[in-house]
Parts: sequence; C-alpha cells; structure tokens
Amino acid sequence: MALNYIWIAFFVIAFVVSLVRLIGFGDTEVFPAIMDSTFSSAKTGFEISLGLTGVLSLWMGIMRIGERGGLIAFTSRLLSPVLTKIFPDIPKGHPVMGTIFMNISANMLGLDNAATPMGLKAMEQLQEINPKKDTASNPMIMFLVLNTSGLTIIPVSVLVFRAQMGAAQPTDVFVPILLATFFSTMAGLVVTSIIQRINLFNRTLILFLGTLCVLVAGAIWGLSKMSADAMNDFSTQFANITLFVIIMLFILSGVMKRINVYDAFIDGAKDGFSTAVKIIPYLIAILVGIAVFRASGAMDYVIDGIGWVVGRCGLDTDFVAALPTALMKPLSGSGARGMMVDAMQQYGADSFVGRLSCVFQGSTDTTFYILAVYFGSVAIRRTRHAVTCGLLADFAGIVAAIIISYMFFH
Repeated sequence: MALNYIWIAFFVIAFVVSLVRLIGFGDTEVFPAIMDSTFSSAKTGFEISLGLTGVLSLWMGIMRIGERGGLIAFTSRLLSPVLTKIFPDIPKGHPVMGTIFMNISANMLGLDNAATPMGLKAMEQLQEINPKKDTASNPMIMFLVLNTSGLTIIPVSVLVFRAQMGAAQPTDVFVPILLATFFSTMAGLVVTSIIQRINLFNRTLILFLGTLCVLVAGAIWGLSKMSADAMNDFSTQFANITLFVIIMLFILSGVMKRINVYDAFIDGAKDGFSTAVKIIPYLIAILVGIAVFRASGAMDYVIDGIGWVVGRCGLDTDFVAALPTALMKPLSGSGARGMMVDAMQQYGADSFVGRLSCVFQGSTDTTFYILAVYFGSVAIRRTRHAVTCGLLADFAGIVAAIIISYMFFH
C-alpha cells in the first residue's frame, strides 16, 4: 500500500511542478523531457531484468545444488541461535536461515551478482511460510530492511570511480563509508525490531553484534594500512576467490550427497529465469515513477528547499550540494552513481562535496529498487512498514554520512 501512495505521489508532484514550469516560466521542454524519461526508463527496466536473467539462473542453479546437498540446511542450523532472535517468526532450522546469511554476507563483501539471486531465493522461501501471500510478513520486512541499509565492508565501485576521477587518495572515503553504512544497518535493525517487538537485549545477539563490531574494526584497521592500488587489487581478488569457493562448496556438497549435480543446477536455473520475468512489471513501474519525478525538476526544488531551510537555521550549507546523491540513492542506484560522478566533476574528487557524495553512495542501498525486485518476485502487494523502516535506515545513513564526513574532511 505504501508503494502505491508513493508511486502516485511521484506522478502528481511531477505534474504540478511541470505545469508551474510551463505556465509560470514558459518552459516548453519539460513535458517532452518527462515523456522521454518514461520510455527510456521502461526500456531500462526491461534491460535490467533481462540482464539479471543469466545471473539469476546461474545462482538459483547453484542454490538448488546447495539445498539438495544439505549445505544450506547445515548453515541454517549453525546460525539458528542468532537468526532466530532477529527472525523469531521463522521456524527453527528452516533452510531460509542459511540463504539469508549468504545474502547478507555477499552484500557485506560487495558481491552484488551473488547477493541479489540469494536475496530473491530467500524471499521465495519466506513466501512459503507466509500465511498472507499478498502481504509482507515480519521476517520479509526485516530481511528487506537489512538489505536496503546497504552494509558493505569493501565498497569497490566507489573507490574505482574516485580513482578514475583523479582523486589523490581514492581510499580516503573507505572508513567514513564503513562507519556510515554500519550506523544505517544498526538503525534499520533497531527500528524494525521496535515495530515488530523483537527483543534485542539478549546475550546471544549482544555477543553476535559485539563480534561483528570487532570484525568491522579489524577490517577497517587492516585495509586502511594498504595503498589504493593494493586495496583495489585485494578487494577484487578476495571477491572473485570468495565467489568461486562458494560455488565449489555447493558442488562438493552435492557430490558428497550423491545427487545429480547437473540436473539440480538445471532445475534451479529454470526458477531463475521465471523469477527474472516476474519482476519486469514491478521494476518498470518504480523506475518510470522515479524518472518522471526527476525529469519534472521536482528533485531540484527539493534540494533547493533543503538548502534554504538549512541556511535559515544558521547551519553550514556546504553539504547541501552533495544531497542529490543521497536523495537519489533510495530511488535509483545508477542515478545516484551519476550524481556522485557529477559532483566530483563539478567540485573536484578531493573536495568536501565530492568526498561526501561518495560516502552517500556507499552508505545505503537502493531502497525502492530492492522493494520492487524482492517483493515483486513473490507478488507482495501490501508492504506494511517496510518502506518506513527502509527509509528511516536510509535517513540514519545520510545523517551519519554528513556528520562523519565533517569529522574527516571539513
């Protein structure tokens, strides 16, 4: 229901803004630009879904081998003491626990090609135990919020873009990104737990989250000692090795269980293809709404309005120029990436605005894209508090990014 209102709001606001620009300022290009954006974004949505088909088929096939080989069930039992505290409505020992862990791990390591198929598989398994098939369950919402908060240990793409834009030290945003995305994830976890009445104050969760904090601190310390080239090389090699090790573990689990590994892969790959087809209308719908909102100029008015309010409050307005990246990120990953690159081109890669844009880009994920793809894959229409919790996690990440960037770069 929330997506319905948001989608309508995109069009209504865009229409009003466009009329003002046409009638009040004689801007005759606004409506042609809006219509061009609808066609181009619809095409983009189809191309994204088409591009996902091969990746989904590959990883759904690998996941099916893991299911029949027992590896996912083993991982589920291993992590059950922790995940049952965060997802109390999931039956103990359910295979989805293992899939959720693998998705979150892939996101943390920046392995997007593996994270999305695993996330869609987790949604499919969560739907199996969902009593209301058109309504998002509590575990679905918690899982989605953890994805939208964007916890990533190695933000490879941001570092590469900074290197390409001529940053003197491309890795100088690494620690701020890691801190900001950590706060975003913790905020999403806490807010969703409060709404779902999940008790986070138990020994198991405190021990787990404490260990996670130590590991994150260790990763920060180790990677911050590397040069830019060394860090990029390490990140790339680590990601590739990790992916191949995962594939080999799944195949070996199937061999040890004496299953037909090839047939299992083909069976899972078929599901990957059908899943890619299912998400096409949902993805096109959300991308068209976002494109109309952008093309009308409404986004520019929002940014200008925030700058005016901040200035009237007597606060420093240096961060406002980087806000397009922050506000675009929940709507479109490619759009936010373009905003980040534009900020570095206009202000300089080593400027405060350029660096803050990079921290924004790495601190959260594309909330509405994930909502459309994940919920669309299982035909969820009633999202309940998913949008609210996801956007609150994004807001926490934005605020943390601003504060942390002022501490590091201003």
